Amino acid sequence: GIGTNSLVAAQLGLLATEHNIANASTPGYNRQYIVQQSQPAILTGSGYIGQGVLVTNVQRYYNEVLAGQVSSAQTSVSELDSYYAQIKQIDNMLADSNSGLSPALQDFFRGVQQVAANPSLLPARQAAISSAQALVSRYQSIEARLTEIDEGVNAQITTTVDSINSYAQQIANLNQRIVIAQAATSSPPNDLLDQRDQIVADLNKLVRVKTSANGDNSLNVFVGTGQSLVVGPRVNELRAVASSSDLTRMVVGMKVGNSVMELPEDLVTGGSLGGLLTFRSETLDRARNDLGRIAASMALTFNAQNGLGQDLLGQITGDAAFESNFFQISTPKTISNSLNTGTASVTASSTTIQHAMNLAWINTIRGSDKPDI
Repeated sequence: GIGTNSLVAAQLGLLATEHNIANASTPGYNRQYIVQQSQPAILTGSGYIGQGVLVTNVQRYYNEVLAGQVSSAQTSVSELDSYYAQIKQIDNMLADSNSGLSPALQDFFRGVQQVAANPSLLPARQAAISSAQALVSRYQSIEARLTEIDEGVNAQITTTVDSINSYAQQIANLNQRIVIAQAATSSPPNDLLDQRDQIVADLNKLVRVKTSANGDNSLNVFVGTGQSLVVGPRVNELRAVASSSDLTRMVVGMKVGNSVMELPEDLVTGGSLGGLLTFRSETLDRARNDLGRIAASMALTFNAQNGLGQDLLGQITGDAAFESNFFQISTPKTISNSLNTGTASVTASSTTIQHAMNLAWINTIRGSDKPDI
């Protein structure tokens, strides 16, 4: 009997080793080992006699602390990778020596200098107008490209949220299978646990999550500051919805009953989703706002200076045919708010303030900082 028990234990050890070797390249797999203990001894006239060895369980080498550190590092890496992939588009566009904003500005002021040097030369005036039109087209093309990037961010947010919900559903299904498997044998289903840990790791690449274990070995998953995504076999889905304050802007919400609660962007951090939201709030919005302010400030300042001069016919400000505005700024756009249910009409306008020959443009409402010239 002792020999038979020993052979069985050795065979189980070999099976565990074979399983480890076969899954050496399996993502998320943790090496397994058998747990042995001596068989209960029997009492004889000569004392207790042992009955060999018994394999009590099959465990996996798993360190929760190390796994948490790896998960935290991975979600930060994914966030930075997502941020970099987006921000380099703006960097490449604005820094381009041919299609960037700086070459168009230089060409425009070069044309202005030629007119200032010889105001009566008609080709120089026409060249200045052409360079101004090219500058306006460059502003508009950059704004159009930034709008495309913004729309791309919206699409990626929607896709990422769908992937998060898919992973959450898989975790919930594995929770149920793990509870059933462990209740049937009182032994941990190691392969199912590995699969669930790997899905949690993949989920963590999309958004930073925190987990907590229940007594039945099921797992709870939380996002943000404790909003539950998975609780045992139940899933609370995330939704990509239009912002209540800006219908052109996709944000992350959580389904609560039949409604969707919009989550503040600073709660959704880490992973590629956190990188997208951070890029949009810290870089893309700022780039669009700065581009609009540069365009408006330059246009208003140039118009003010142009209004101090005279045209080719000697007409000055106040004459009927004199046109002081070299650039024309369009009316700022207003964006509706879905929370407003009244019938009032909202409009916006831009105002200039001149002080010590410095002109500044005041934004009166969100959206007015991106004018079309």
